[in-house]
Amino acid sequence: MSEWVEYRRMPDRPVEVMRAHFERHVYHLHAHETYSFGLTDFGAQSFDCRGAARVSAAGMVMAFNPDEPHDGHSATEAGFTYRIVHIGTELITDLLSDRAGRPAGLPLFAEPVLHDPLLAGALGRLYASLTSHATELARDEALSATVAALVQRGARAPRTRTVIGGGNGAIARRVRDVLDERYLETLSMDDLVASTGASRFALYRAFRANYGLAPSDYQRILRLRAARRLIAAGRPVAEAAVAAGFADQAHLTRWFRRCYGITPGVYSRAG
Repeated sequence: MSEWVEYRRMPDRPVEVMRAHFERHVYHLHAHETYSFGLTDFGAQSFDCRGAARVSAAGMVMAFNPDEPHDGHSATEAGFTYRIVHIGTELITDLLSDRAGRPAGLPLFAEPVLHDPLLAGALGRLYASLTSHATELARDEALSATVAALVQRGARAPRTRTVIGGGNGAIARRVRDVLDERYLETLSMDDLVASTGASRFALYRAFRANYGLAPSDYQRILRLRAARRLIAAGRPVAEAAVAAGFADQAHLTRWFRRCYGITPGVYSRAG
C-alpha cells in the first residue's frame, strides 16, 4: 500500500481534518495551535509525547493539547492509517460554555492515547460528518457531541500552561516571549542571552524543560503557523514562504511536510 493523504479545511469554522496512510514518513517534533484528536484505523503508530514513548494501535484515540510537542512514525512495516481532526481552542471554549451554560475553561487531556471504543466511535462519526454531504446542523451536532464526550471521558483538569517554577520558569517564559515577538528575525543564542541574562546552557535547558522543544524548533513552528495563515488567506505559497521567514518555497515545503504530513500546495487546495 503506497502512502497517501486526504486533507480538508472547513471554510466556516476553525476545523481541519486529515486522513492518511504512512509507511516511511517520519513526523519531526512539532506542536499544533489546536486541539488534535486522532483515530488509528489500521496498523500502529509510535510517537514521543510528554517525555515518554507512546503507541496508538487500531481502534485507539489520540488526544493532543494545544502546543503539545510530539513526533510520529509507523510502528509496523505495513504502516498505519489514521484520521485526525484539529479543532481551534476558541471553538472548544464556545462548545463547552454553551453546554455548561456558563464560561468554561480549556480542558487538559492527561493521556495522549485513549483506549475507549465509545470515543473512537464518536470521533469516527464526527470525521464522517465533516467530510460528507452532511448538513451544517448535523455537523454542528456532531462537533458538540464529540467534544463533550472527549472532555467527559478523556480530560482531567482545566488546561494551564505547564511552566516549571523558580528561575528556570522565568527564563523559559522570557525566551518564549522573545521568540513570539521576533520569530521572523534571524536570532542567535547571543540575542536570547541578552534578553534573559542567562547563560546559553541555562536558557536552552530551561526552555526544553518547560516546553519540550528547543528554541530553534519553537521558532520554526511559529514560522510554519505564519505560513499556514498566509496560505489560508490566499497568498501564493512562494510568497507565503518568504513572508514567514523561510528561504524559499522548497525550504517551506520540506518543513511543512515533516511537521504536518502534507505539502503547502495540498494545504492551499484543501480550502
